Amino acid sequence: MRRAVLLMALAALTTAGCSGEDSKGSGAASCSGLVVYDGRDYLPTGKSVFTVGERLGTATVAACYDTPNEPGTGVAEATTGVYAVKGVDPTEAVAVGDAPSTAAHVTAR
Repeated sequence: MRRAVLLMALAALTTAGCSGEDSKGSGAASCSGLVVYDGRDYLPTGKSVFTVGERLGTATVAACYDTPNEPGTGVAEATTGVYAVKGVDPTEAVAVGDAPSTAAHVTAR
């Protein structure tokens, strides 16, 4: 259940267009759906057409509390499964989620 909420938050961050820049373009950090696997940082892409391959391990999804005026809206650090994306080197992109059928595409930054 916790991972499902986490992945929904990851998907929401992707579709909301969160990035490393604030609305003034100052480069201030905001939640980006950062996933860390095998020493690399990955960010959500919103890509919906890809083929999930074998399970590679476990990733950490970074905590996110970038809305200080909205208490209780953050996402605590958590872990999730990591899967290969067929035809793509895992150093470039992986899929993350509880199961292959619900995994989200993320790319290395």
